[in-house]
Amino acid sequence: MKKIILVALVLLAASVDMQAQLVKFGIKAGLNYANQTGSDITLTSDNYDNEAITSYHAGLVAEIKVTDGFSVQPELLYSTQGATYKNAAEEFKNELGYLSIPVLAKFNFNKTVSLDLGPQASFLLSERKNVDFKESETFEFGVVGGLTLNVTKSIFLQGRYVLGLTEASKDADVKNSVVQISAGFKF
Repeated sequence: MKKIILVALVLLAASVDMQAQLVKFGIKAGLNYANQTGSDITLTSDNYDNEAITSYHAGLVAEIKVTDGFSVQPELLYSTQGATYKNAAEEFKNELGYLSIPVLAKFNFNKTVSLDLGPQASFLLSERKNVDFKESETFEFGVVGGLTLNVTKSIFLQGRYVLGLTEASKDADVKNSVVQISAGFKF
């Protein structure tokens, strides 16, 4: 009986070790270069030009290995996006805080570089702006494309572009677009 229990424990430990190699968890953080594209924002018949803002993102990462050359990477990020709007008389910043959930297919070229592609769902958590204009949508859907560079087995660098496919505002034809540069650690 003791031998059966011992064999069962060894098999259980081996399967847990194999599962640990298939799934890695981690954290990441980085900079956003965010802008809003689409029609101009108009307030009281004054047109506003928009400019990109520099902001940040941070969150959790999981990488699920499917094969040697392919894995799936879901993430849970807090990401600030938006733009600065100005005309000849005034300037203000519209900063939107999202809970973003990208699910990326990772195509590994080798052990160092991978191409990351997939959809992203974002939920509006906060809105900071200097003036009350068009109300923001609470949900946004987009697509993500980028590259990952594995510096070591644990440390990685990422660069990606996120293109919003749905409107960011209820009353204006504006969509978010973001370039993200991040660093992270998997354990």
